[in-house]
Amino acid sequence: MKKVMFISSTGGHLTELLQLNPLFEKCEYTIVTEKTKSNQNLIDQFPDHVYYLVYGTKQHLFKYLFIFAYNIIKSFFIFLKVKPDAIVTTGTHTAVPMCYIAHLLKKKVVFIETFANSKTPTQAGRLVYPIADLFVVQWESMLEHYPNAVYGGWIF
Repeated sequence: MKKVMFISSTGGHLTELLQLNPLFEKCEYTIVTEKTKSNQNLIDQFPDHVYYLVYGTKQHLFKYLFIFAYNIIKSFFIFLKVKPDAIVTTGTHTAVPMCYIAHLLKKKVVFIETFANSKTPTQAGRLVYPIADLFVVQWESMLEHYPNAVYGGWIF
């Protein structure tokens, strides 16, 4: 059975990612997100399948740089522990390092551009697009920005 790591930032990106939960039954899955009060219950909902990174926001840039660096290191150790065959992500900044780690270690990367953007690409999408094995957009209009992407329709 394939090992798949599902990773996203907290909030709307995580809500989108969890829409993929029917796939969890078809693989050995792991969920990685930032730890916040709003998602602490994930560990109860998906026992032994959740890893948390440190929550950070770019609004506090100096502090965020340290959090981001720490999360890169933590992502690497989570990756080595889980040893996934593929990464599936709805973004954003939390997921980018994990996508690059997977790419460097020759694992599959599936990026699903957020439903929230129908006209402009996200920064995470622009960073991961060149290395993604499969890049999915939820709006046909986004194919203009990502010509090699696949239009998958809405997750919701």
